Amino acid sequence: MRAIAPALSDSLGKPVVIDTRAGAAGVIGTDIAAKAAPDGYTLLLGFQGPLAIAPYLTGAPYDSVKDFAPVSLVAGAPFVLVVNPRVPASSVKELVALARSRPGKLNYASGGRGIGSHMQMELLMNVAGVSLTHVPYKGSGPAVTAIVAAEVDAGFMAVAAALPHMKADRVRALAVGSDKRLAILPDLATFAESGYAVKPTSWYGVVAPRATPKAIVALLHDKLVRIVDAPAMRSRLVDMGFEVNASTPEEFASVLREEIATWRKVIDAAGLKGKGA
Repeated sequence: MRAIAPALSDSLGKPVVIDTRAGAAGVIGTDIAAKAAPDGYTLLLGFQGPLAIAPYLTGAPYDSVKDFAPVSLVAGAPFVLVVNPRVPASSVKELVALARSRPGKLNYASGGRGIGSHMQMELLMNVAGVSLTHVPYKGSGPAVTAIVAAEVDAGFMAVAAALPHMKADRVRALAVGSDKRLAILPDLATFAESGYAVKPTSWYGVVAPRATPKAIVALLHDKLVRIVDAPAMRSRLVDMGFEVNASTPEEFASVLREEIATWRKVIDAAGLKGKGA
């Protein structure tokens, strides 16, 4: 959002202020947006965790479908599976084999129960038939720090967060959750190439409070899509490790419903509902 905000401000003729509200894996900030005045002046850059996962996994004081008006998807964010360099694994298959040989001994960090870095690992473990111990942190920053510091063995990171640590050899990347190899990581295999039918990725999209007038939603959609699809912005986002995927409000609504259904199945299969970390 910090990349997009200046251009959105110029386009709207109004200052765009980013108000970061951390806590409860994104649920706190999402709830504030859900209850904001539906006048177009409060928007949410929502993502997978608080919109599609947390409401079923842990409960939320809002309904992701009923309480928001989708404006547009903005970008997809492939996750990179990384391990700290002390872990003797250089591929997903080697990590799976290691976990299988050391049942209950390996662990992984996430930015909190129910967010993407947690649930993507649950999905991978389900597909691979192995188990690693979940160590939730209060946010993705502390989780990344824990992996780098070798407090934990592995974890999923956003590409943008992983890149500097990969370049400095502070983490070892095993695979990326994109459809094809990323231009900025041409030597890193995808999960499909690694032999696993998963695509660990998150998405970001802008929503408004549900009762926001359709004319305002349409205006915001038009401005946002023009900004995201501009060649310079698209190139910038791609260089940051994102996959640009602007959409119509209807397409975003459909994606949200599909994601909710998908993650309910994962949560039920892993027996996570109602549990702690």
